[in-house]
Amino acid sequence: MFGLNIHFEKREKENKLMHLLIPVVCIILALFVSGIVMEALGHDSILAYQFLFKGGFGSWRNISESILQAVPLMFCGLGVAVAAKMSVNNIGAEGQFTLGAWAATGVALYAKWIPNSLVLPAALIAGFLAGGIWAVIAVFPKAKWGVNETIITLMFNYVALLFVDYFVYGSWRDTSFVGTNLPYSETLPPHARMSYLGNTRITWAIFIAIIAAALIWIFFEKTVLGYQIRVIGSNVKAATYAGMKISRNMLIIMLISGGLAGLGGVATVTGAVGCLQPNLASGAGYTAIVISYMSQHNPFVVLIVSILFGGLTQGGFNVQIAGVPAQIVTLIQGLILFFILGGNIFARKRLVITRRVKVGSSSDELASSKGGTR
Repeated sequence: MFGLNIHFEKREKENKLMHLLIPVVCIILALFVSGIVMEALGHDSILAYQFLFKGGFGSWRNISESILQAVPLMFCGLGVAVAAKMSVNNIGAEGQFTLGAWAATGVALYAKWIPNSLVLPAALIAGFLAGGIWAVIAVFPKAKWGVNETIITLMFNYVALLFVDYFVYGSWRDTSFVGTNLPYSETLPPHARMSYLGNTRITWAIFIAIIAAALIWIFFEKTVLGYQIRVIGSNVKAATYAGMKISRNMLIIMLISGGLAGLGGVATVTGAVGCLQPNLASGAGYTAIVISYMSQHNPFVVLIVSILFGGLTQGGFNVQIAGVPAQIVTLIQGLILFFILGGNIFARKRLVITRRVKVGSSSDELASSKGGTR
């Protein structure tokens, strides 16, 4: 009789090549499985993918629109990645994004005492603080009493969305257009709008995202506080023994994390959209979770992967021409996260298969051999 024992063993040293290959393999697997789903539903998957990638990257106009879609993802992805450095799951980027947009709108439309030249900087600051404070409130129970932050940050998304709905359906609704009855705020004045780059709809918010990524790298690699946060994320018991202030650092890191997501809301409402409206984030905060994990929480890789996902979002509008629902993009994104989470195991551990040979009913192992994937 033969028996197999299958288990994982921790690698003595993580395989860097695996970290590079896993995202590529996961994307291929996600596309493959999504293709099977499309074929099962009676759609031509090859044609759908042609429309998808053509819509995202088939021309300069499509590329520019993909980058436009990517900018909010960059800010949210950076926010999620910052929190993940401390092993804190910030699932609330969607709500932090929304409150950042709300605060920026409030400054732009109702803070008349601010000089026009300072309205946009004030909107950026207000959006950062709104998103950051919302994240700090959500993580405070964890910092104080050790309550799991995942469910709280998730629930705070719905509170933030309903909070903003209260304004856009109520006192902030634009009533200047009789008969439209749309739950939109007034359009932001020109001095509160970010200017476009060339003949595209991309604003200079993309440069803020690039600068933010650089500052995040410097913070974690070159500062004492950043080093402490990385230590806490790796081994909280060792950090506690070393006297590091876990709760204080957690609140600081969530202020930064939520603030970055809030800047995504500012970039959106002061950019191409130009007004506050319901569900402005459109899932950017949730997509950011996939982006962060796929990027291994590296801020520079987050920027690149965000463009890829921006292209998927933009291409999703085009894929409907092939008769495929645009929701197939959401399926692809979800499958990428699923495979990334599973694939990362192979970067840290190796699969070991032990073959045992038995005689009769005897449980004595007569022979064994090992094999594994490295």
